[in-house]
Amino acid sequence: MLAKEIMNKIVTAATMKTNGRDLAVKLLSGMYSGLPVVDDGKVVGVVTEFDLLKAVHGGKDLQHIFADDIMTKEPICVEEETPVEEIIKLMTEHNIIRVPVVRKEKLIGVISRCDILNCLIQPEFITFCGD
Repeated sequence: MLAKEIMNKIVTAATMKTNGRDLAVKLLSGMYSGLPVVDDGKVVGVVTEFDLLKAVHGGKDLQHIFADDIMTKEPICVEEETPVEEIIKLMTEHNIIRVPVVRKEKLIGVISRCDILNCLIQPEFITFCGD
């Protein structure tokens, strides 16, 4: 199985000038634990809840910091043809929750640990709609 077969194609990304408060609000929605940061479609970083906590602990005001200030630069990304086994290895070795999927360095999707687990299991439940 390849990255392109299980990735989420609808991706929310931050820009380098997204401020800390807006990042926190998006992360607090419960749908994300981290966001890719893009510049002209190219993934230039990733911002996580942990990055925001480190900034606050360092005395920063969320209104006055930006993704560019706190993001992990040179994030781990995978190509759309990357096998899932390799993605699992990257996630476990680097303790990451989700990885951006790129094509020619441009963001085209994201894969989370849940996406991988979801593709590995066979559901035991079937939904029927009777008369």
